[in-house]
This record gives sequence, structure tokens and C-alpha cells, in this order.
Amino acid sequence: MGVAQRSKRWAVPVAAVAVVAGVGTLGPVMADASPKLPTISAQDLLAKVQTAKVDGLSGTVSSSADLGLPAIPGLGDRGNSQLTEMLSGQHTARVAFATPDKARVSVLDNQAERVWTTDGSSAWAYDSSKREATKLTLPAHKNAKPEKAEPRSYDPQAVAKQFLDSIDPTTNVAVSGTEKVAGRDAYKLRLVPKTDKTTVGSVTVAIDSKTWVPLDVTVMPRSGDKPAVEVGFTSVSFDVPSASTFTFTPPKGVKVTDQKVPANNGQKQIPKQVVPKQVVPNRVLPRKPVGSGAEKPTVIGQGWDSVVMIRNAQTGGLTGNGPLAQLLAKAPTVQGSWGKGKLITSKMVSALITDDGRVFAGLVTPDTLQAAAAKAPR
Repeated sequence: MGVAQRSKRWAVPVAAVAVVAGVGTLGPVMADASPKLPTISAQDLLAKVQTAKVDGLSGTVSSSADLGLPAIPGLGDRGNSQLTEMLSGQHTARVAFATPDKARVSVLDNQAERVWTTDGSSAWAYDSSKREATKLTLPAHKNAKPEKAEPRSYDPQAVAKQFLDSIDPTTNVAVSGTEKVAGRDAYKLRLVPKTDKTTVGSVTVAIDSKTWVPLDVTVMPRSGDKPAVEVGFTSVSFDVPSASTFTFTPPKGVKVTDQKVPANNGQKQIPKQVVPKQVVPNRVLPRKPVGSGAEKPTVIGQGWDSVVMIRNAQTGGLTGNGPLAQLLAKAPTVQGSWGKGKLITSKMVSALITDDGRVFAGLVTPDTLQAAAAKAPR
């Protein structure tokens, strides 16, 4: 299959039901029996996934992550809770979407609920723990979709797309069997990087045998036998949800902030406080640059060994006695033609924080990360 075909936008609106690269073991998702399905080649399976189209779906998604990062005392407090979520733990979300522009995600954690929902004309972001809600009035545009308003870390389709779009000659692709996911028969498509520069050992995508929609994504590290990332449906229906699913009425006593999203050539500009942080394949970064003075992220390299660089990142919080400062104090100091900085590594993630305010991160080996830093523009 050609690169042009692989990079073609999916007909399934994967961004509509936002999900992360969430990650770990989803015991309830898998059943023991392997269903008997007609033989299909990897090329034909990829073609069906890329042309898959459903008018709507709803279900429950379970995600878990174990990236092998050390524990950081105090990191779960208030503003750091999203970072804790994206790097570890298990989470549950209820998701729904209906074409062309209706979507809802409800994340349930620690007896609290966070909701992102849109009916196409307005969007809501609600956090029950803070008793706060933001209402966005979306500009009228026939091609405008509030894609950035929902967290992709709870969408198996969005997570799968990140990997499938990266397939190139450096990847071995094969149909590795069948399985049951959320009670549905699915093919297993396995991606194995040929390069040893990445920390990713393999990625398995479970693809529904009737709708050809990805139902589950499992990321295995190069070392160890436990998943580093898994996100998948525990239950799913392909019936179109009712319009009322996407409406939202804030509970009594909730503080509501009204905002209007200006039109920008048909592209929605969602305020940054509504957009959660995420982990995406081959990069670890927030949806917005770090710090008010940070530049847009730059991607160095291609495919499995790509690295993201953020320049002018605010690193003032890395000094003093804060939890991140404590972590960096234990991290080794490294230097090269790129300069000097601190290196943080785990079984999946490598991050380099340089003295001149640049941050490099990726699902790559430490040597690959430093090689990318040496090639990066100043």
C-alpha cells in the first residue's frame, strides 16, 4: 500500500470521539476464544480500516498506562493531575459520536467526572471536582468541527490512527490472528518496528470484522512482557446516539464561563484551558506549547525514531524543591554538541531538558534522543 494511501484521512471521524494515548492491561476487554474469521491480508485489512465509515457509535472505553517512569511525590496535586493521568494509571470513559459533528466524552476518575461534549453549535467542558464549566459558542461554518475540544486519549480510533499513519518501510505489518473485543469479532493487526532506535517493541490494533473500526490498541515495550499502553472498548454499539446525548445542562451551583470561539478560516481555535494534555505515539507533549513564550513543537526525524522539540519552554519550575526539581536532581547530567542538560529515561519515554530551555522527548532510546538534539536547530 502506497504512502499516499496510508496518509489519507480516514472516513471514520476518529477525532470526533476523543481518546491518549491511554495504556496497561484491560482484562475485561479480551475474551478467551479466538473467533474463526475469513483470512485477510494486512494490505486489505489496512485498506478497509482507511475507508471505514460509521454514522455513530457509543460505548465505554478503558485505558491504562505504565511507561516505567519513577514516582514523583506530590505530582498528583491540583494542576499536575492531568500529567499524572497521562503517564500512569487506569481510567474509564464513556464516549459517543454522531456524524457530522456531535461528540461526547465523560471521564470517570476518583468519584469525579469530566465531560467534553458538542452538538455542533456549542461545546462544553465540565469538571465536577472543581464545580466549573466552560461553554464555547462555535462559529458557523459548514466545514468547521470542534476537533480540538475533546481529549483524544479516550478514543481507540484516534490512538490507532497515530500508529497506522506512521506505517512506512521501517515497519513489519502482519495479521497476527483474531480475538474478541467488547463482544465483537476482531482481527489483530500487528506492527513491529524494524529499527532499534525506538523503545516500542510492537503495536497491536484490534479491528472490528464488520465495521472495520479499531476497537483496541496495545503498545508493548522492547523490554518486558507487560503492555506499556492499552486503550480499548469494553462495550460498544454502532447505533447512532440520540441528539440528547450531546446536550449538557450544568448542575446547580456550578460556575459557568461563556466563551465565543472566533472563526479562523474555518478552523476552530479552542481555548487552551479546555484542551487536556496527552501522550501520543513517538512524542510526549502537551496539546499547546509549554509556557506562554514557548514556540510550536518541532518534529525531528521520521517514523518510529521521531523526537519532538519545544524551544523556549518555561523551565523555572524545575528549580527549587518542587517534585519535578527533585526528579531532575536525581537525573544524570549529559552534554554534547547540542549543549548540556538533564536526561530522564524509562522503558518507554526518554526526555532531555537542556540548560538553554529546550525540551526533547520521544519513545526512543537515550542515544537516539541526544542524536536528534545534535541535529536540532538552535
